[in-house]
Amino acid sequence: MQGYAIGELNESASRCRRRIVEMVYKAQSGHPGGSLSCIDILVGLYRSVMRFDPDNPGWEDRDRFIMSKGHASPAVYSILRDVGVLDDSDLDGFRSLGSVCQGHVDRKWTAGVDFSAGSLGMGLSFGLGSALAARLDLSERHTWVLLGDGEIQEGQIWEAAMAASHLEVGNLTAIVDRNRIQNDNFVDEQMRVGDIASKFRSFGWNIIEIDGHDMNDIVSALSEAKASVEPTAIVAATVKGKGVSFMEDNPAFHGAAPNDEQFAKAMEELS
Repeated sequence: MQGYAIGELNESASRCRRRIVEMVYKAQSGHPGGSLSCIDILVGLYRSVMRFDPDNPGWEDRDRFIMSKGHASPAVYSILRDVGVLDDSDLDGFRSLGSVCQGHVDRKWTAGVDFSAGSLGMGLSFGLGSALAARLDLSERHTWVLLGDGEIQEGQIWEAAMAASHLEVGNLTAIVDRNRIQNDNFVDEQMRVGDIASKFRSFGWNIIEIDGHDMNDIVSALSEAKASVEPTAIVAATVKGKGVSFMEDNPAFHGAAPNDEQFAKAMEELS
């Protein structure tokens, strides 16, 4: 898509945050915390760097986006709504039977979704295969994979990281949503993942570390990654539940919906 001014990108992110909270509230189910932590990244990606046509989301030569932490589906649906692939009625059906907006992203159900998520840890391997397919097709398309920081406790992530470096897959970028919280608690309480940047660097990846809520940082890092001849890992420092005071840095809102009073407060803060 064409690039937008930073102010326009921030406005898009604000709209998406409101839609995320609305979706989870209406469904009384879903994962608001990790959706709010990564939405700035998705806005920067879809609206400035990624090769993607909202009028033709199935375009064969589009960049591919893999939401490996697929429970953060509200973030995906909100940006797809913001660029015009989905509409409000689609989002109103979030997590309901037969809806195109299921609880986890699913490419069989939703236009603009490239990966059917389930168990964590699989997205980077899938993304590597997608990037290699582009090489075989002599295509310039790029593959972007969004990972949770708790997710990288999965060993399959590191098998894919090793293979991507060995195969010199420069058209692959992993973005780690470093919000420091996973399903049950803070990541450091569950299983420390240490210095993520150093780990990827030791596997031969190009590394970029950013503030995952600074749109200038985001757009600059995505552009640098797309130009790299090595696989790139962007480690984005983020805040779980960003934008809603009582959700920020709160493990309870990894997978909980706000009640009526909380919803009203959240929408006031996001207005």
